[in-house]
Amino acid sequence: MSSEGFFVDWDGNLRSAGDPGGGYLCDIDTGARYVAVTTKNGALVHEATLFKTTADVEKAGIKAPLVPGSHPWGKKADGF
Repeated sequence: MSSEGFFVDWDGNLRSAGDPGGGYLCDIDTGARYVAVTTKNGALVHEATLFKTTADVEKAGIKAPLVPGSHPWGKKADGF
């Protein structure tokens, strides 16, 4: 299992698969370019496309700010 690459979270932020934050883990299928974001207990909370580099994200036409793992998932208004 690799932890390299980036994905877009549910708020439209770009996150590192190696440090998704929120206490979450990333299960990555590099061949399928798939990221499953899970809790430590294995519950699936988000699915996303894997991008190897930030340049790949830009090539796809996605404009998402890269945030650190310390950046919170969700918004207070959404109950997070």
